[in-house]
Amino acid sequence: MTPPARIGLFGLLGSGNLGNDGSFEAVLGYLRTEHPDAAISVMCGGPEIVASRYGLETTALNWYQGEYRTASGPLSIAMKAFGKLVDIVRTTAWVRRQDVVIVPGMGVLESTLPLRPWGFPYALLLLSASGRLVGTKVALVSVGASVSSQRVTRSVIGWAGRLASFRSYRDEPSREAMRAMGVDVTNDRVYPDLAFALPAPSEPVLPRSVGVGVMAYRGGNEDRARADDIYESYVDNMTRFVARLVSDGRPVRLFIGDQADRQVVDEIMRELESPLIAAADTSTLDEVMRAMSAVETVVATRYHNILCALKLAKPTLSIGYASKNEVLMTTLGLGEFCQSAREIDFDALVGQFAELESRAGELSGIVAKRGAEQVRLLDEQFAELSAAFLPMGVR
Repeated sequence: MTPPARIGLFGLLGSGNLGNDGSFEAVLGYLRTEHPDAAISVMCGGPEIVASRYGLETTALNWYQGEYRTASGPLSIAMKAFGKLVDIVRTTAWVRRQDVVIVPGMGVLESTLPLRPWGFPYALLLLSASGRLVGTKVALVSVGASVSSQRVTRSVIGWAGRLASFRSYRDEPSREAMRAMGVDVTNDRVYPDLAFALPAPSEPVLPRSVGVGVMAYRGGNEDRARADDIYESYVDNMTRFVARLVSDGRPVRLFIGDQADRQVVDEIMRELESPLIAAADTSTLDEVMRAMSAVETVVATRYHNILCALKLAKPTLSIGYASKNEVLMTTLGLGEFCQSAREIDFDALVGQFAELESRAGELSGIVAKRGAEQVRLLDEQFAELSAAFLPMGVR
């Protein structure tokens, strides 16, 4: 009798990013349905949260608990450096215990937001290199990628991708980014973002209501010197837009995509103090989708807030921070309803929103049809993963 497959899941999970956790939940749902006997363990950023929420065996991603805090002195610098060495041993030991390790979606090969090469890119490189060393397959599934402007980051991300056994991307620009970084992508395929595989809830819709997804946006790596100015401009424009909705008597529900975004929600609610504004209490992508299903239209910044709205076939406007937002919107038929979070054109935003509402019925039908195709493609990818890695083990 063939022993149960040992499957590891790896990533910044349970760390406050709802999109990351949603991608994880989609893969976990697939594994529990198609491979119910598999022994699943997780190496992640928030092991206590993942263990309590999903009942899984977990291991911390990093030995040093202050890994993602800015070093404040010689001791913390030394601890970080020592932790990098310890993590080589820890990661290799964990990978050796698995038959296959799946990195479930996320922008693990991206550098669109502030990122240091020796943070998560280094952890991902350790994973891929450990897999090669001990003979465990590493699968990067429906991941996002971009070409970093920093040479070291670009090199670390490139090698992390190159050493993986399987790669698929959530859009064509991600695949092309890996090609640009020297990875042979000939056999790599593009599939939808994993969160499209999550079930879509249905709640009664509040008439004329608008969901507004906000982000603690401070630009990318190249914007560190003016990060505060970018943040203040973004929050000011989002506050103005919500104020305009409220002045028109519209109920507004505010959404987050990461726990860090709660500060923006608080600032908007404190500034406007209107009974028409409510903040959705959400800690998972499923909760975001359930709360979002009760609004008529959505305006959002976080990639996975936009994805939730599209999954629900809501007329959606993206105020995005990376090209992936525009690619997603175009794929689902809403490419003309996009803005840049870095430089919001407020008057254009108001005009776009008016057109979005005037064409709501037409656009919802387009999004629903294209969304169904995303689900079909993900079923195809899951079948490919099962055939390649899981039926008879991968050793």
